[in-house]
Amino acid sequence: MKRKLIYLTGFMASGKSTIGPILANALGWNFFDLDKLVEEAAGKSVRNIFEEFGEDYFRKLETGTLKKTSKLENYIVALGGGTVANNLNIQIIKASGFLIYLESSPEETYKRLRYKRDRPALLFDGEEEPTRAEFIERINFLLKKRIDYYELADLKINTDNIPVGKTVDKLIHIIKKEFYDKKN
Repeated sequence: MKRKLIYLTGFMASGKSTIGPILANALGWNFFDLDKLVEEAAGKSVRNIFEEFGEDYFRKLETGTLKKTSKLENYIVALGGGTVANNLNIQIIKASGFLIYLESSPEETYKRLRYKRDRPALLFDGEEEPTRAEFIERINFLLKKRIDYYELADLKINTDNIPVGKTVDKLIHIIKKEFYDKKN
């Protein structure tokens, strides 16, 4: 049986960083946000890492941090939206823990992200605000590149219009069955 290590994946604003700490607390586990760990190691924000060094450099830091994290137990780890879009990362994740895909629709993602400007993948050139259609088009473009990786998850839960508490309750039930009810 895999160790008690759960990774949350999904597109930006799917609920990973919100649900993760609540879920960890309810289970009596610990929580890490992989992007925050990368930021601490680099001494810069994800956005600044992307701007100064590029995505390839960020992804190398991310994989190195993931390797360290994969040795933990009794942790919930919120992954960055693009972490799983890398075959080495998927191998690390699948070999060490249980992957949960928090799914959200492009429309719901737009509602959650439309005022955020700290996501490098959603920065638009120019001074003008993107239209709703442009924003959703960018979300769909990125989602299309990542969806096959998200679908590799051990479990998929849709978070659209579902209160965080209900999602957490559902996940606790599933996790208890997966890790505590099974005979070794």
